Order: sequence, then C-alpha cells, then structure tokens
Amino acid sequence: MRITRRALLGAAPLLAMPARAQGSFPQRPIRIVIGFPPGGGIDILARLMAPHMGARLGQPVVVENRPGANGLVATQAVLGAEPDGHTIFFGTTGNLAVNAGLYPNAGFDLLRDMAPLSLVASLPFVMVVNPAVAARDVAEFIALAKARPGTLNYASSGNGGLPHLSGELLNAAAGISTIHVPYRGSAPAFTDVIAGQCQFMFDALAIAQPHIASGRVRALGVTGPRPMASLPGVPPVAATVPGYEVVNWYGMTLRAGTPAPLVMRLQAEIDAALKVPEVAERSAALGLDLVGSTPEEFATFQRAEIAKWGEVVRRGNIKPD
Repeated sequence: MRITRRALLGAAPLLAMPARAQGSFPQRPIRIVIGFPPGGGIDILARLMAPHMGARLGQPVVVENRPGANGLVATQAVLGAEPDGHTIFFGTTGNLAVNAGLYPNAGFDLLRDMAPLSLVASLPFVMVVNPAVAARDVAEFIALAKARPGTLNYASSGNGGLPHLSGELLNAAAGISTIHVPYRGSAPAFTDVIAGQCQFMFDALAIAQPHIASGRVRALGVTGPRPMASLPGVPPVAATVPGYEVVNWYGMTLRAGTPAPLVMRLQAEIDAALKVPEVAERSAALGLDLVGSTPEEFATFQRAEIAKWGEVVRRGNIKPD
C-alpha cells in the first residue's frame, strides 16, 4: 500500500474554524507524548502542529517529552492513560515498528494495544562515506565491500536505531558484510566517520548536510524511493540495490479502545494541521515530507513496517543495549 503525499501549500488558515465542533470532546487539554528530548525533528513538528490542533479543538494541545528506552517510557505512559482521546503518542519508525522486534517481551503489542491515528511525516536518510573511501557511488562501494568483506565499518547513532538497521538492510540486500559500530548519538558517529575510524554511515540529511557541504563526507545515495531536491545528483540507493528503502516516518497513535468517533475527530485535526502553510514550510526546511493518512491506511502501513524491520532484527541478531 502506497500512501500518497498530500499537497500542502496554499491551504487556508485554520484559526478561523469553529472550535469544539463535536459534542463535549475534548473536556481538558490534550497531551502529545514523545519519546525524545526537546529539539529534535519530531518534537519541532509536534510543537508546530499543536497550536493549530488546539485552536480547532477548543482546548490546549501540549507536547510532553518522555525520553528513555528507545521510546518505551513514552509508549508505556500512553498505554497507562485512559482511552478517551486526551493522550496521543507521537512516535517514529523505531518506536512504532522496530521496537516490536527489539523488545518482544515489553508487555504490550503495538498492533493490539495501540489504535492508529495517522501517518504524519516521512524522512529518508542519506548514505555518506569518508572521502578517503575509494567509491564514488553505491555500485563502487558495494564492489569495494565485496572485495574486502568484514573490513568496512559503519557508524550509527545507537544500537537498534534506524541508522543501524539501514546498514544491516544494505548488508542483506547487497550481499555484503560490513561491521556496525554504535555511538551515543549522531554527533560522535559523524566525528569518527570524518576522522576515518569508520568508513560510512546513514543519517538524516539535516544532520549530514553541513558535513557534505564542507567536503568532510561524501554522499553516495539516499535511502528513499526518489532523489532529494536538496541533494542534486545523488540517486537513491535502490537505483543500484533494487528494493532497498529506508524511510524514517512519524506517526500518531492512541491507546486501543478509544471510541471511533474520537479517533476520527483527532485524525481530521491532524490532517488539517498538516495543511497549514507555516507547518508545511517549516517541515520542508527540516527535510520532512508531510503525509497524512486515514487510521486504516496507517494500520496497514505499520503492520508491513513491523514485519519488515522484525525480519532485519532477527536476521542480524540485533539486541538492545
């Protein structure tokens, strides 16, 4: 199932829309719970959307940061709330798909215990190498890796995160053997790629762009299905490795058992917030593609992502720290 990206610019402002349009919901402020500290892309997007959602709902929408355990702390907070629509979980691919494979004994099931609201945004990664690596494109890199199995190291922002799994997926899809070196965050990972301690890595363009622009790393490919306008001349990895695709996505869910009318009301307000020009423009600057979907579309998409990344986790025998 392919979810089409929505046309976002030129949407009418939302603040003039009538508030509290459906019954007595919401009866108090709505929380958007995030499993990351303030300042990251998902946090910025939530804070962009919140006032527009609140204006239409007639209650404040507040962002609550609950970092820890790859998003498990935030997930548990939402699962412990009443299923009344007042607590939303805003998670990433890692939180809402990869964790199902990493933490099979977490005490909950993402598909059974969470009710999908909407796929909100997507963000492909970029594959970069140290300039000393004798590869100008993905094909040359794969040839080098096959000639030197087990000698090329790739850095990541942490064990079990999507940048880590991007490398594991490339190993499997291209038939190569490279070695994962986890770091505590993207900054130290880039430091060692730039220094040549590791040869390559995958990460978000917003983080990689300054290093690409300065020549400290070289971009070989993007992990999404299409080239990125901000990286002209850099093709998708899939142009060389058919079927390879890694897109970090953001999605909103609720505790299962939330009444269907409340689910649909919140989904409509999420969709409307994504069409606000300010939200669209700021998101584009972060490299985000805004999506918007029905709960049913998101459920189908999430199920496929859980299966995809669960297989990568099992095949790589990946364990959380």
